[in-house]
Amino acid sequence: MVFSGGEPTLQAALPDAMRAVRALGFRIGLHSAGPYPERLAAVLPLIDWIGFDVKAAFDDYERITGVAASGIKARASLRHVLASGVACDIRTTVHDALLDRAALARLAANLDGLGVREHRLQPFRAAGCTNETLLKTRMAGSDTGQKKI
Repeated sequence: MVFSGGEPTLQAALPDAMRAVRALGFRIGLHSAGPYPERLAAVLPLIDWIGFDVKAAFDDYERITGVAASGIKARASLRHVLASGVACDIRTTVHDALLDRAALARLAANLDGLGVREHRLQPFRAAGCTNETLLKTRMAGSDTGQKKI
């Protein structure tokens, strides 16, 4: 079973829910962007796989998320993930209005510095997006393909 939607680590009952699902014989997956490093660290021993969303180079996070210190928290969370040995899919959703080539190069350098060997770029998809600016500046061909860096 995969815990996702919003940010699962925000939920105080997440560890108990994971234990209950594991007791039923299921493997556990988690999708997270890492805004709560200590909560994420607490559940890493309970999971088999994590899909980890890296929004940008860590110094660029506040510009992307609008949340102060979000890059510091994401970096700490990614360090926890990498140290845990849990299987992971580290990925970034790319939209030209948010991440240009220079921003992607800074991101790649950050990840390389942490020892990330596989990182997947996934295109922005308009489905479900309510941000009019992002919809208007949508990338050409953004609904197809993925790229590993």
